[in-house]
Amino acid sequence: MRRFPDDLVRAQQQWSATYRQLAARPGRTELRRRLHRLSVQVFFHPYWQRQRPSPSAWWELRHLESPSTETRGRLTG
Repeated sequence: MRRFPDDLVRAQQQWSATYRQLAARPGRTELRRRLHRLSVQVFFHPYWQRQRPSPSAWWELRHLESPSTETRGRLTG
């Protein structure tokens, strides 16, 4: 069983927020750059070095509520 590190959860949440902003304001270079930087941060996070994520792991990461103490204990199968 795996736990998602807080920094990985935060990066994914920032990615989602940036993606929504870019959808609302397409063509914004600073948002595209931020989205790219966050994509690299999430995809190449050291957590994934043990094993590449399954589709269900990606889904759960994207749907976590917040990087609070509550999510630290969340496990994936």
